[in-house]
Amino acid sequence: MKFGIDRLIEEAALRRPLAGKRIALLAHPASTTADLTHSLDALAALPEFELTAAFGPQHGLRGDKQDNMVESGDEYDARLGIPVFSLYGEVRRPTAEMMDSFDLLLVDLQDLGCRIYTFITTLRYMLEAAADHGKAVWLLDRPNPAGRPVEGLMLRDGWESFVGAGPMPMRHGLTLGEMALWFIDHFKIDVECEVIRMSGWQPESAPGYGWPLVERTWINPSPNAPNLSMARCYAGTVMLEGTTLSEGRGTTRPLELCGAPDIDAPELIKTLYELSPGWLGGCRLRPCWFEPTFHKHAHQLCQGIQIHVDSEAYYRHGEFKPWRLQALVFKALRQLQPDYPLWRDFAYEYEFDRLAIDLINGSGLLREWVDNPDASVEDLDALATVDETAWYQTTERFKLY
Repeated sequence: MKFGIDRLIEEAALRRPLAGKRIALLAHPASTTADLTHSLDALAALPEFELTAAFGPQHGLRGDKQDNMVESGDEYDARLGIPVFSLYGEVRRPTAEMMDSFDLLLVDLQDLGCRIYTFITTLRYMLEAAADHGKAVWLLDRPNPAGRPVEGLMLRDGWESFVGAGPMPMRHGLTLGEMALWFIDHFKIDVECEVIRMSGWQPESAPGYGWPLVERTWINPSPNAPNLSMARCYAGTVMLEGTTLSEGRGTTRPLELCGAPDIDAPELIKTLYELSPGWLGGCRLRPCWFEPTFHKHAHQLCQGIQIHVDSEAYYRHGEFKPWRLQALVFKALRQLQPDYPLWRDFAYEYEFDRLAIDLINGSGLLREWVDNPDASVEDLDALATVDETAWYQTTERFKLY
């Protein structure tokens, strides 16, 4: 198969409309061609291309920031002779000066298929800025490694943030190109936008179910996205960022782990199966012990759970429900230790007045369900199913594959 960037590089006919235009690129470390050349370098090598600027989202154009919420500054690429603007530094939305540096923006970002991944929000902001400044945008499409399944509560009105660009469920099931089309339609963005489609993407095919295993190597789109297993778990485990539980940052398996020094992992897993075994399908849960080298519970031995989704022996793509699984972990912990200080109160993505867990979920509904001892598994499932069905119906016409 071919990604959008590979088709643009290989097919001269696709590039003809770009002749005579000043071109900018929005990219990050995973923005590479099939031969692992960074997209910025590959485009700069094309003799007819006039590259005049580049943009980097959270973590930077080439990947210079390890942890969350660490800003990057603007830079100058002396080799290419162009400015590299940060969209996760002094500004989140591009300034008029930044927009004046190009005529057409190419977007080549590897997404993880999860609403909270901030590249989605950056895409929306760039589409809106392009509309305001009369610029064109081309999306160089890439796979959604989490595939087509949809899961989670819809972001509610008034809960938009940098980790919630619009009313979509946590696991959205779209490629970034498809997401751009939905943004344009939903927010009525008057922008010239073209999606350079992939060829040969088969999101329902084993064993990758979204990611072309064997054909393409995995490159971290952000520092703590080291493999396909993380991408599959992320729509659930990202909620751990709003809790006092470790999500495995500071270990070699970030966002596949969940734990803390003061929990009983075997008992927690036992309670999960008592509460709702149907929410635990398609994966294998293993009690484990780990010691983060940084971040939450650094240098403390944690008991926890690792979610295994990398073996054909037990990974079943259509059954795996990472958002429900992680929600159930919270519910089980609350049942075992009712007074556990689960919700982390801190400034999350520069929001000071709302709990991080609520920002992550796009409302307080998940937290309220966890904290209500009378709320059942069926209650949350009913809420989520309505949202998931609505999203499936809304987005069907934007799917390109």
